[in-house]
Amino acid sequence: MTAPPTAPLRAPLTAHAARLAALRTELAARGLDGFVVPLTDEHMSEYVGSYAQRLAWLTGFHGSAGHAAVLADRAAIFTDGRYTIQVRAQVDGDLFEYQDIPATSATDWLAAHAPAGARIGHDQWLHTRSWARTTAAALAARGAELVATETNPIDAIWQDQPAPSLAPVEVHADQFAGRSSADKRAALAATLRDRKIDCAVISALDSIAWALNIRGRDVDHTPVALAFALLHADASVDLFTAPEKITPAVRDHLGQGVRTHDRSAFAAHLATLTGKRVQVDPASGVAGIFNALEAGGAKIIEGRDPCVLPKAIKNPVEIAGTQAAHRRDGAALTRFLHWVKAQPPGAEDELSASDQLLSFRRETNMLEDLSFDTISGSGPNGAIVHYRSSPATNRPLEDGSLYLVDSGGQYRDGTTDVTRTLAIGTPSAEMQDRYTRVLKGHIALATAVFPAGTRGGQLDSLARAPLWAAGLDYAHGTGHGVGSYLAVHEGPQRIASSAAYAGSDEPLVAGMILSNEPGYYKTGAYGIRIENLVLIEEADVPGAEKPMLRFRELTLAPLDRDLIEPSLLSAHEIAWIDAYHARVRAELGDALPEETRGWFEAATAALG
Repeated sequence: MTAPPTAPLRAPLTAHAARLAALRTELAARGLDGFVVPLTDEHMSEYVGSYAQRLAWLTGFHGSAGHAAVLADRAAIFTDGRYTIQVRAQVDGDLFEYQDIPATSATDWLAAHAPAGARIGHDQWLHTRSWARTTAAALAARGAELVATETNPIDAIWQDQPAPSLAPVEVHADQFAGRSSADKRAALAATLRDRKIDCAVISALDSIAWALNIRGRDVDHTPVALAFALLHADASVDLFTAPEKITPAVRDHLGQGVRTHDRSAFAAHLATLTGKRVQVDPASGVAGIFNALEAGGAKIIEGRDPCVLPKAIKNPVEIAGTQAAHRRDGAALTRFLHWVKAQPPGAEDELSASDQLLSFRRETNMLEDLSFDTISGSGPNGAIVHYRSSPATNRPLEDGSLYLVDSGGQYRDGTTDVTRTLAIGTPSAEMQDRYTRVLKGHIALATAVFPAGTRGGQLDSLARAPLWAAGLDYAHGTGHGVGSYLAVHEGPQRIASSAAYAGSDEPLVAGMILSNEPGYYKTGAYGIRIENLVLIEEADVPGAEKPMLRFRELTLAPLDRDLIEPSLLSAHEIAWIDAYHARVRAELGDALPEETRGWFEAATAALG
């Protein structure tokens, strides 16, 4: 589980009221009766650069998924179950109605509330074409119209809006990538030629980074550079990014097969592809891309970004790198877990604890960045799935409470994401029961053996069943893909209910990395989550009549024995815990300082 950039829980309400009023004034001046504000950017990114955080600026909401719709006399903000508590803390309910996804979408809300004859604006570079078509049809049925704006009206009123980052592009060395960019581009181009495609639009930032073996620092915690790319069937690439970002070293790395252009020239260039068969991913290609291609007379072929699947299937060098990163990161996290347990209850708080964890990671001397802002939640704050601690909400780690810490690091050789829940003092019997049920679900998924071609949605219930048996559940997916020194949320694979999340119907393939993170959250009391990253690998099953797969743990860090109730565990589950702790002990023991080792030996001792 990961979280968006840190932000104060709520800016002054008068500021957001003024911003909403200014937006309505700007819309009226443009002859518009409403506007839709998504969280994303021109690349359909989950995490966006500071210049693109329009939803946060307008509403105060700093989650990683959501959008708002504004009419002349009312407005609404739309979030899913992960943000039920957070959105109410960060967004003024007198300004924005709270709407839950998927029960209600902005399209549904506008179709119900936009007046007949209304002109509702949207930025065509921030929405997919399918969204625009669906919303236009819904509004037309009401006698209203969806209008693409020439420029974004929020940009016109956001006086101190940051400029897009000009941080230099960085070379991602082959020693970490495992394949040269030329090799990747040749393989990708072959898939285009097989479909008689002239070129493919690559707009997802992590796909561009992967294909060209480059990284960047334009988005907090995700090492990508702001760019668009066109991949041609001859394996050449047109890369559109700010010229200031291309250093001589990057120019040499890209070579003659990559032509560079100013990012601002991208739309005009699309209009020159007259008669070309151009592939665009409808999931990551915004409506503006489709519109520019259509205006230029290109023949659009919808198809998935060709980088998505090969990026998700890690090569041997990337697998070895992520294993090394997890050993390094696990040692830092284990030092932190010992540190928390050694403090008297109440002596530390959420902010001091997350600072200490960052310090231990920095001491590896290999940390490039966090992979997301650390979720550091004590007591009831831990029940907020994507909680962001701030001076206004900071709580001490009090006696009798639970402390949930979800964190990760970005290293050149791998990306980590791990959650541990700790008892501060003596936990209640209920806390132990809930923790052990979450752990049982975690083990059920971790030990699953399944046929090649199994979808993540088919495995999701394994992690929930022990909670379901007690009438409990959690309102987030069980697993997401993870990149290799790239996005901590990476598709296409996912472990989640098929009805709830895109990607849960993607066949699982050896080499993919996923999280395994069931949880339980008692509003106003505590939160529990246990998260490891796992690698999908081939399973050697005697007598198997088809290829089988299994998960291998990547994350190495002790579980809190104080929260485990052995009477709820089967012999199989106890054996898994003991084997996992034995592996943690074997792989991390030599990397820990002397003052940690006594606690570490006890923390990883057998339950029996």
